[in-house]
Amino acid sequence: MDLKLQGHRALVTGASSGIGAGIARVLAEEGARLVMTATNRQRLEGVAQEIVAAGHADPVLLTADITDAQAVNELAEQARSALGGIDILVNAAGSSRPTDTQADDAFWEEAIELNFSSARRLTQALLPDMRTRKWGRIINISGTMEPRSINAASAAKAALHVWAKGLSCDVAAEGITVNCVAPGRINSAQILNRLHPTEENRQDFIARNIPAGTFGEPEDMGYMTAFLASPLAWYITGAVIPVDGGMHYFAH
Repeated sequence: MDLKLQGHRALVTGASSGIGAGIARVLAEEGARLVMTATNRQRLEGVAQEIVAAGHADPVLLTADITDAQAVNELAEQARSALGGIDILVNAAGSSRPTDTQADDAFWEEAIELNFSSARRLTQALLPDMRTRKWGRIINISGTMEPRSINAASAAKAALHVWAKGLSCDVAAEGITVNCVAPGRINSAQILNRLHPTEENRQDFIARNIPAGTFGEPEDMGYMTAFLASPLAWYITGAVIPVDGGMHYFAH
């Protein structure tokens, strides 16, 4: 299926590894023009080299600390200037922040800045142009709403879901969709090194909780994101769509 993304302009945050990199690769395969951003320039360059080696256009690379409000505004302006505008925003940056009952304000604030506020600010910076053009796609990579212990990122992702739902209602009549994609267990450094560090642990979790019988790949998140970014997905907005191989809710 042709997703009709040829020439559309996309900004992907957290694009240097894991889910963000997988999304960038799929969007490039579909013909989108890319701005990729992360804090690690070397890893960004590695992903960009993979994209070019596969025969796709060379992405624009921008490094930015998206937990800094001023840096977000500068990133938005640089991305607009690089491609002449942004049609598709993929807020993929984020990271788990497990904690205990005594975490201080600084810990919570950093988790919220990274996992919620950065997406909100970047959306607010790019939304006016989308409204002027009467077309836009905002896709947020979110997370579970079934935490089994305290995780500051989970609270931030809950805010992301509710904010995105409200925003989707405000801009739907203007040709702009806003959706969230919730990953299950996707093969990435965060999952493989921190959450499931041994093969035995992975296989045990899969056997008990994932009907598909395996963890997903970053590109699996990319396929769903690319569809939601497509003109074909114009009637899907305000949704939270899991990509998790049927993982049981209690397993989160």
